[in-house]
Amino acid sequence: MLLDDTSAEFHDFFERHYAELARLAHLLTGETDAADDLAADALVALWQRWDRLRSADHPLAYARGVVANMALERIRSAVRERRRIALFWSRSPEKLEGPDVAAVLDVRAALARLPFRKRACVVLRHAFDLSEKATAAALGISVGTVKSQTSKGMAELEAILGARAVGDLVAGRRNR
Repeated sequence: MLLDDTSAEFHDFFERHYAELARLAHLLTGETDAADDLAADALVALWQRWDRLRSADHPLAYARGVVANMALERIRSAVRERRRIALFWSRSPEKLEGPDVAAVLDVRAALARLPFRKRACVVLRHAFDLSEKATAAALGISVGTVKSQTSKGMAELEAILGARAVGDLVAGRRNR
């Protein structure tokens, strides 16, 4: 396979700087697996602009900036998710007379297995009795996403806990 001059230049840039960009991403995020992804994503972004960047004075400096920005966004995203999780789990549970401790532990363990967005939709809709619209506003997502994530989350809980247990949970919450 013959490479044209532009492709050959970019290939050479990639070969010379990929490891350095991955190392930079690792040092910025502290995540080994994310470092390779961030470096690759940054190089894809550079390739898309390579016609303009190849003649720039410092394309490596630009590449470092792209990696830094992507790493910062990844860190911010992780912080936002941790804050959301802390917010949802920090509320002290309501006092119930004679709660079934084993069932509560089973439900919490099952919820912990759900991805964050599904878990958040299920918890806000069924534990906090929020409407689909209020849940969407709280999470910054569309009502349609709330509907699908809640439905998928409940299906996963049914698979984990059994249909009857999930039905009892939802019915018990509505009867209060």
